[in-house]
Amino acid sequence: MRMRSYQVCECGAPLRLLESDVPEPQGTQVLLKVLASGVCHSDLHIWDGFYEIGGGKRLDLVQRGIKLPLTMGHEVVGEVSEVGPGAAGVAVGDVRLVNPWIGCGRCKVCLRGEENLCLQGRNLGVFSQGGYATHLLVPHPRYLFDIGRLSPREAAPLACSGVTAYAALKKVRATLASEPVVIVGAGGVGLMGVTLARKMGASDVIAVDIDPAKREAALQAGATRAVDGAAPDAVKQIQAATGGGAWAVIDFVGSSQSVNLAVSAIVKGGTVVVVGLFGGDVTLPTPFLPLRAMTLRGSYVGSQGEMAELLELVNRAGLPKVPIRTRALDEVGAALGDLRAGKVVGRVVLTPAG
Repeated sequence: MRMRSYQVCECGAPLRLLESDVPEPQGTQVLLKVLASGVCHSDLHIWDGFYEIGGGKRLDLVQRGIKLPLTMGHEVVGEVSEVGPGAAGVAVGDVRLVNPWIGCGRCKVCLRGEENLCLQGRNLGVFSQGGYATHLLVPHPRYLFDIGRLSPREAAPLACSGVTAYAALKKVRATLASEPVVIVGAGGVGLMGVTLARKMGASDVIAVDIDPAKREAALQAGATRAVDGAAPDAVKQIQAATGGGAWAVIDFVGSSQSVNLAVSAIVKGGTVVVVGLFGGDVTLPTPFLPLRAMTLRGSYVGSQGEMAELLELVNRAGLPKVPIRTRALDEVGAALGDLRAGKVVGRVVLTPAG
């Protein structure tokens, strides 16, 4: 049996189609036939080979440990096709969501259940071969989650955009019900953040984006109001909407401009959680940290436990209202191009055939 995969062989160059033998699972490995594979903005950074870190500097991803050729794709739902002799708990025919955030399994971080923070990560589609393919090899059944009533195309984005938004919102959960939460960026992850905030008890969600189409999508997803982030008085609008300043801002963009906007918009004692990887840098007077009693922190995807919590929430409270467009695997290059050009509202999911 043969498989097809689209690989980054050279950073910035078009993806190449590779046809190869389907791998046989060994030990605890599980082989999946890919049913749906989400297209994520972070794949653009991997494809380019760097993150912008401000001051004209770049973080080189190959030097960080990413090895080419690489099959990207980390939002995957697949059907179990074959299991290794040591793989227990799944059977051929099971449909499962893959948690791609895989650590070494031995360090203190992994042992406390936060493999997503492991310094020796083996994340699928990042440090290991991913789901822009017809088949995917998963190292252990523990990374496979039952999707319940969800369809593969609905469930796939939960593996990254869903769990990323959920984990970030958990960091400000104490004020969700009592204070407005501000979501900066209404792309695929930001829209997931808007709708999940509602499901987690938020009564007032303020979306900020420079694109009017994405602001409208945020309102359709459950935002109570939307602010143009490029408006000269954007900070004043946010402060007015939150009654003097926000207790919590989740920045799903992560640019110099968006982080500065978020920091300026919070009230004394407020929190800014940076999730996006757009790139840039910020300069912050150090006295602001104690004098404003502010918290500036990051959030990176989610843990095994948070993936389980998210799926329970979605199956109980309903699917996030995020537009999902389906495209064929062979259109992966065009899908990434549209994402780079800002033409995607919501999420694109590839559906391999064969």
